[in-house]
Amino acid sequence: MKEELRIFLIRLWPLWFLIIGIPVISFLIWMILPYKNLEITLIDKTVPNQDYQEHGSFYWLLDHQKIRKNNGSLYSKDSDYLGFFPSGEADFGIKKDLSKKSKADIESLASKSDLVFFADTYGVYEDDFREDTDYRPSQKIYGGLDLKDIELLTKAKEFKKTVIGEYNVMASPTPTVVRSEFERLMGIKWTGWIARFFDELDSLQNPDIPKWMRDQYTLQHGEYPLKGPGMIFIEESGRIEALLHEEDFGNETPMIRTQLMNKAGFKLPELVPYPDWFDIVLIERDYNVISYFDINPSVSGIQKLRNMGLPRFFPAAIVREIEGAKQYYFSGDFSDFRYQLGSAKFYGLPFFWRGIYLANNYTDRRGFYWNYYYPLMDQIIEQIKKDKP
Repeated sequence: MKEELRIFLIRLWPLWFLIIGIPVISFLIWMILPYKNLEITLIDKTVPNQDYQEHGSFYWLLDHQKIRKNNGSLYSKDSDYLGFFPSGEADFGIKKDLSKKSKADIESLASKSDLVFFADTYGVYEDDFREDTDYRPSQKIYGGLDLKDIELLTKAKEFKKTVIGEYNVMASPTPTVVRSEFERLMGIKWTGWIARFFDELDSLQNPDIPKWMRDQYTLQHGEYPLKGPGMIFIEESGRIEALLHEEDFGNETPMIRTQLMNKAGFKLPELVPYPDWFDIVLIERDYNVISYFDINPSVSGIQKLRNMGLPRFFPAAIVREIEGAKQYYFSGDFSDFRYQLGSAKFYGLPFFWRGIYLANNYTDRRGFYWNYYYPLMDQIIEQIKKDKP
């Protein structure tokens, strides 16, 4: 009996190695890899709770890549950002931003930063803290790009620092004058339109269709007959238009398309579905397009886009280099991530998770994160590390 048990256990050694050996080896490899110092200034004003949904996934990447501050301390998603800090109390929270910083303080911050990342500036609203919003108008608590942020961007550009801007940084509640300065400094122009795919436009079947959106569409078009998959386009003036799947566009969802030999040199999947919000921007000629949105519009879809003053393709991720400094802009809400990622302290995790979460599964955000967002940000961070003296 003992001999049979011994043989049985020996036969199980590949399973033991898979369950215990590989994780241990992966952890030990991660432990012996060296740390790299980078100073990162991240602005996230959309933090209604302690999920840190708009920047938590980026900080996981920093942990996995063993990126730390120049003083040797590790980055924490709880505290190492500028923006809103929720308290969980009746006062909602506090803001820690640039509003009380002097010109000298901002100049010093820009000078020491290797990366300035405008992750999200939409802000927090009273509805974020209500259990039942009842569709009441929501009062802003905090949010929007401001002139101090523009001052930081200006100095970062002067000091030839890498800058990343992301979806919604230019939209409401950012004042028009501030938006114009951001556009000028970044070399982009927001068309005023944002868009999103919904797998079901029938508001009775899909609770994600906001009541105000249905009401506004009915007010402008006389009725709300929308059903099935489709895309909603919203202009900052309040105008709402819809493109229907099969009738107006052919792709199952909007696709992020990256050419194999893109000028920016990024290695990313050729096609990744993206069903979330994105803004539509126009870019200056010195930008290289890393990826672009493609919805494969039909003849009627192209006509609808023309009626909105929009092009056939929309930039998704772009980059330009000005005197050695790189500027990036992501038109999609790429950093937004609702899942817990677990420990980052295992070598090879991104490769492993890419095999589990496939890029073509648009219903699971983890597929987008592991197949597009992580490789994109990883390559940007690697470039910053290479360029750092």
